[in-house]
This record gives sequence, structure tokens and C-alpha cells, in this order.
Amino acid sequence: MNNLKTMTDEELVALYAKGSNPAFDVLLNRYKSSVHSYIYYIVRDRDLTEDVFQETFMKAIVTIKQGRYTENGKFKAWIMRIAHNLIIDNFRQERNENTISNDEVESDLFNDISLCEGTVEDEMVQNQVFADIRKLVRHLPANQREVLEMRYYKDMSFKEIAEATGVSINTALGRMRYAILNMRRMAEENKMELAIA
Repeated sequence: MNNLKTMTDEELVALYAKGSNPAFDVLLNRYKSSVHSYIYYIVRDRDLTEDVFQETFMKAIVTIKQGRYTENGKFKAWIMRIAHNLIIDNFRQERNENTISNDEVESDLFNDISLCEGTVEDEMVQNQVFADIRKLVRHLPANQREVLEMRYYKDMSFKEIAEATGVSINTALGRMRYAILNMRRMAEENKMELAIA
């Protein structure tokens, strides 16, 4: 087990894909705390956090076992994206059941990376969407752009962002919220379609 703990995420994924359950246990132990904290931070409900947490790792297991894991060197970002997408799915389901405001779903703009392979056309649409998002990001005020880039491109927590920028967590969250609202507004004004079907 000790030598497993010194392996990279990718080595552990490869081992697990070949049938080594202890390899996945090491990955789980490596990231369970940050994944669990991230989910709870967004949903603020212990039972729902447990459900989403379990589903996140089940989805990871199935994807790896089916040989569909292709995120070389980015296991943490990938597992966090699975959790994020499941949270969004939950908010959507809740919204359909209770017609809650879209503002309660923080970041539809970034819920665009599907975990399965698409067609060439899908890839072209996806590339266009990401190019449009990058353009919008460039037009944000500097403090909003900084928070957004740290969160989505550097995979930093809001606590880490707050420390790096010398502001409170609430200020960092506020800047992120305004960044997303501003990007939605600019997308509407410029008739940009930011959803990937």
C-alpha cells in the first residue's frame, strides 16, 4: 500500500482500470476531503452532500472501468467537474420541481464539458463556445476576471482565492457571482449561445 501512496493519480487510475481496487482507495483518500468540502460548500445540506459525494465517485468508477477516462494529469479537476455537474443536475431537478430562480444555480456557463465523447460537430460547437467564453472573460473588470480565472482555470478554492487576493471569502464569492452575471448579460447583448446541447 505504501508504494501506491507515492504514485501519481494517472498511475493509480491505470492500475485501477486493470483491476487494482487498492489503487482507487488511495485516490479516494487523496481527494475525498476536498470533494466533500466542495459539495457541502455549494449545497449546504449534509444528506445531499453524501448523496452527491457517493454518486461522484460511482460515476468516476464506471467511467474508468469502461476505459473512458482520458484526462491525463487532471484527475482532481476531472473528479471536481463530475461533482460540479451532479450539483448542477440536482439544482435543475429542484428548480423543475419547485420552480426556483435560475440565480440559485451559480455557473451554468461552465457546465458544458460532457464526460462522453462527442461528434466532430459537437467539438466544433464546444470550441466556439469556449472561444466566446474567453472573449467574455477578457471584458470583465480585473477583480472579477481574477477570481473567475483562479476558480475555473487554476482550480483554486474560494478560501485559497480569498487568501491570494487579500479579500474575505464573501467578497471573492461576490466577485464570482458578478462575473457570471456580467458574462450572461454580455452574452445576451451579443446574442452568443453559450450552451452545448
